[in-house]
Amino acid sequence: MSVISQKYIKVVYPSTNPLLLYQGIKRLGGGIINYFRNKHITQIINRVISVAKPSGKVYFIPTPDQEFNNKEQPITFMSANLWHDWPRKRGLKSRLSCLVEIIEKEKVDILLLQELSRTSEFHVDQWLSDRLGMAYIYSRTNGNATEIDFEEGLAIFSRFPIKNHRLAQLSDQSIPFSRRMALGTRVESSLGDFDVYSVHLGLSGRQNKKQFFRLREWVDRNSKFTPAVIGGDFNAGEHSPQVREASEFWNDSYRSKNPNRKEYSHELRWPWGGVINRSRIDYLFMRQGKNSWKIESARHISTENCPLSDHRPVIVRASLN
Repeated sequence: MSVISQKYIKVVYPSTNPLLLYQGIKRLGGGIINYFRNKHITQIINRVISVAKPSGKVYFIPTPDQEFNNKEQPITFMSANLWHDWPRKRGLKSRLSCLVEIIEKEKVDILLLQELSRTSEFHVDQWLSDRLGMAYIYSRTNGNATEIDFEEGLAIFSRFPIKNHRLAQLSDQSIPFSRRMALGTRVESSLGDFDVYSVHLGLSGRQNKKQFFRLREWVDRNSKFTPAVIGGDFNAGEHSPQVREASEFWNDSYRSKNPNRKEYSHELRWPWGGVINRSRIDYLFMRQGKNSWKIESARHISTENCPLSDHRPVIVRASLN
């Protein structure tokens, strides 16, 4: 079993506002603590400060237990939103077991995850690492497992070694307790190096469009001539302006292999079970570099017999030319 390392990495922000806001909350909280000097008030203020604290600390294992080295086969990518379901966290371990079954059945090489959760007693990233034996990196996005016993974030798992980790906040953070982030790393595969980014964008259409633009700028600036895969929960339908614009620069892998098929990755239901809306908001975009991607297949995985999440994972097989 590999040892999990941890460190702080520099976070790219859209402006100085998130850091200034956190510093203001920290100063105000410290003032309240010093004024009241009450144990219960101190606990509450420390929890508020911990949740407002910006991301930046990552946990990672840089090399897998066993490296996949077969150059004759395409690389299998999968992106999945794990639906943390806080505070109820219903059926989490059974849903994670479903995830492992899918990964093993599909022989997934690169796994991009969103809403991966941690509590003081259970770290999903460590649980998956123990079972998969893959290299991985995890970064908190929202919450704080130490202070409020819950956090959720982004992760990337790989059957190849990973390096050059990077992290960006895409939201303006006018509300300091909710962030939208992107996590990236470089994969050293037998087919050549490429970058991978796991992303979770906001629900607001206007903010989502801004975050999409920042993401594309950040990826292009970091990856340059290196091919990349950008995947996750984008919270935007394929006919939205931001997805249409992104598809001009990146390859929407599912749509390129299924040009006319109607498909969805997320289903919204009423409490009594009726369907409100179905839409395709989870993507795996392929970005070309000095080497180009050849997509072999792309599809969404049905989870009817394996209730993993309220999102259906997207899986793509591709090779580098």
